[in-house]
Amino acid sequence: MTWAAGIDVGGTRIKAVAASADGTILRHVTHATADGNATAADWTRLARETLEGFSRELGHKPAATGVCAPGLAASNGRSIAHLPGKLTGLAGLDWTEALGNKESVPVLNDAHAALLGEAWAGAARGRNDVVMLTLGTGVGGAVLAGGRLLSGAIGRAGHIGHMSLDLDGTPSITGMPGALETLVGECTLATRSGGRFTSTADLVAAHRRGDAHATRVWLESVRALAFGLGSCINLFDPEVIVIGGGIARAGEHLFQPLAAELARIEWRPGGHAVPVAPAVLGEWAGALGAAALALRPS
Repeated sequence: MTWAAGIDVGGTRIKAVAASADGTILRHVTHATADGNATAADWTRLARETLEGFSRELGHKPAATGVCAPGLAASNGRSIAHLPGKLTGLAGLDWTEALGNKESVPVLNDAHAALLGEAWAGAARGRNDVVMLTLGTGVGGAVLAGGRLLSGAIGRAGHIGHMSLDLDGTPSITGMPGALETLVGECTLATRSGGRFTSTADLVAAHRRGDAHATRVWLESVRALAFGLGSCINLFDPEVIVIGGGIARAGEHLFQPLAAELARIEWRPGGHAVPVAPAVLGEWAGALGAAALALRPS
């Protein structure tokens, strides 16, 4: 049986999957990494151990291996070249060499990988034009256009979280004032809530209990997200928008007010509304997308 490995590298965890040729996850594993102080040696060691474990369990080595991580992939697709403000030890790590592979190990941005995963075996399966946002500490994004991942000239395409919605707002880590990430991301929640909340889960729980302050903060976040999605619809004309990440776990408390706001602002020629769907692959989307790219290079 042909299978591919996908490895999703983060500051505190490595997540990996072994996937069959049709996108079925055969094995998956998570490893903690040095309490946020992981080094290139740590990531490499854990990745090698993971691949060896999968190979023992499945009886042979993977046909291909892919890696995803935060930041911009290098032009040769073998490493992450730029990571603004985080995981600096990962930049420049050549994963083909690190894993001792004869065949090239493709490397891509983690949000890009998450979209490839959802397009292969998730909420965007069978779709050719898709926008995906991953909502958590920050806001990641990716775009599938005509069946191909949109990467741009140097890999910046899809960074929807750094779309400006407020000319005078606080700059994001890229220097963009009033970016969607600063209006929605958990990274600014304490500031936006006057210090009352630091996690979206707590904010939504308070909103559900009828806390007026929490409701105001939450619905302002949802409104900003709707404006960002409406802009993406005008830019990319997607078949579907997929929402993943921690904020998406709010369920109806996210998707119902989001739908109401989009009904007010979305351009809908002929009454056509773009569906907004929750991601279905959860934390494994990035690793699965990395495996997909390794099996089917674009």
